[in-house]
Amino acid sequence: MPVGEPSVLDQDLDSPGHDHADHEPQPEPTLKVLVYSDDRTARRQVLSSLGRRPHPDLPAIEYTECATEPMVIAQVDAQRFDLLILDGEAVPAGGMGIARQLKDEVFNCPPILVLIGRPQDAWLATWSRADSVVPHPLEPLAVARAASALLQRRVAVTRS
Repeated sequence: MPVGEPSVLDQDLDSPGHDHADHEPQPEPTLKVLVYSDDRTARRQVLSSLGRRPHPDLPAIEYTECATEPMVIAQVDAQRFDLLILDGEAVPAGGMGIARQLKDEVFNCPPILVLIGRPQDAWLATWSRADSVVPHPLEPLAVARAASALLQRRVAVTRS
């Protein structure tokens, strides 16, 4: 390098022409999960069962909680979710009916996990087109396993 010319080390890294995009850390991706139940305790059980990251291979989760059917429909219309968890025991609109409606009306509907009242109700979840079910009372490990399996499939599909 000729004497008197500035070297790369002499350049102002904060100058307008310098691109920081390659050096700034990218925000960690998150998975968006909607949790619907008219029962606040059931929503809290789901959130605590999954935590911030239900499986080490998955990104962190960002939750949206809904207590009414109109809010579920509005949220699903307004944004993309990676998983919907719907309480089949919610009133007046149960999660199975909402699941069926969403599967019929939403193009590329995200996977749906329905929380059912008892194991014998699993056949109803088939009618609702739920992708998976977990019976009440909610066992944290069962909720985490079911949600993780659906999220892992969703992540695999969106990455390919």
